[in-house]
Amino acid sequence: QVQLVESGGGLVQAGGSLRLSCAASGRTFSINGMGWFRQAPGKEREFVGSIRWIGGIDSSPYYADSVKGRFTISRDHAKNSLYLLMNSLKPEDTAVYYCAAYSPTSPGPSIWGQGTQVTVSS
Repeated sequence: QVQLVESGGGLVQAGGSLRLSCAASGRTFSINGMGWFRQAPGKEREFVGSIRWIGGIDSSPYYADSVKGRFTISRDHAKNSLYLLMNSLKPEDTAVYYCAAYSPTSPGPSIWGQGTQVTVSS
């Protein structure tokens, strides 16, 4: 099994930046991708961005249109960690952000972290 633990959430003013981290542990060799999702109050969970890899080589990250150009996903192979750098934050980015992992046998994420709150004040 793989465990995911997010950190780095908090309160920030509009226009500011935050960096989220997600540390993966356990059977990390069983996953071939990681990503970020978010869920705002009263809304469904939505995709933010993801990155997949084959043989340790990362593909280009893929982003939702709503965050493209503002958010950047990166990965540290040695630390089994995923990061989400969020710039030019807007109040509508306020949500609980979840880290997720993909396995080769499932089209969607199969493992979830506990989530971290991001609040952007206007």
